[in-house]
Amino acid sequence: QVHLVESGGGLVQPGGSLRLSCAVSGSIFSIRAMGWYRQAPGKQRELVATITSGGNSDYVASVKGRFTISRDNAKNTLYLQMNSLKPEDTAVYYCHAIIQSRPGNIPTNDYWGQGTQVTVSS
Repeated sequence: QVHLVESGGGLVQPGGSLRLSCAVSGSIFSIRAMGWYRQAPGKQRELVATITSGGNSDYVASVKGRFTISRDNAKNTLYLQMNSLKPEDTAVYYCHAIIQSRPGNIPTNDYWGQGTQVTVSS
């Protein structure tokens, strides 16, 4: 009942910028935390950035200072602003959310988007 859809990926030159979006729809009471992961060919999936419901964010060291994660709670949308992109940022980027679907003493669940390709190349 919960769906995450990423958008905004594409091809960009080194030093350029992209803004990824992740729209969350379905049965949502509260989005506890959201994050962006990425996976390059032949490499394991890597956590890039996270943001809590209170707006606290964290980043993997390799993107700190270049990427900014944010969320629009009214629209249930997550963003990743990526500046000063490098070829090593090339990967499929995945949106992830920890969601409580309805009020009450119930557990949260994890949800993933299908990914959006980001390619940084000259």
